Amino acid sequence: MNRFTIFDTPLAGLKLVERQRLGDNRGFLSRLFCAEELAVAGWHKPLAQINHTYTTQRGTVRGMHFQHPPHAEMKLVSCIRGKVWDVAMDLRTISPSFLHWHAEELSADNCRALLIPEGFAHGFQALTDEVELLYCHSAPYHAEAEAGLNPQDSTLAINWPLEITELSSRDAHHPMIDQNFSGLAL
Repeated sequence: MNRFTIFDTPLAGLKLVERQRLGDNRGFLSRLFCAEELAVAGWHKPLAQINHTYTTQRGTVRGMHFQHPPHAEMKLVSCIRGKVWDVAMDLRTISPSFLHWHAEELSADNCRALLIPEGFAHGFQALTDEVELLYCHSAPYHAEAEAGLNPQDSTLAINWPLEITELSSRDAHHPMIDQNFSGLAL
């Protein structure tokens, strides 16, 4: 029995994953990750790392983060508390959707996740206070491969649904896109 329903998005390789909840009067069980079931959605690497974030304030933006090859990673992002507007941007040089983004509302209630392929940047905005996300990564973090794009860059044209109330200094200082940005060659 499959525990996930997988939907395509307008960006090739980016998938919306809806988890099935099995519950009774005690509560519920929801499978967060299954390599066998997610293989049909494109997850084709081992699970290398799981990260947990907590964001205190509604309006906070985190992102747009990625890792350069050969440390590019797939991510499965799930919201386990609160609600976020989750954004993935295609940075694959040869992609027809290069520099296009897609966003989905993820929440503890809707049991949705984004499966983000290699070659994408990722970020989110907290739509509620006290948000928690779980990230499943296909590659471990490598500081020397870490990069990001400025989430407020007008060239990216991300329509954040709320006023940005909090943005780390690190994210605010990510570069803006210019004519030298060639994307990621995987």
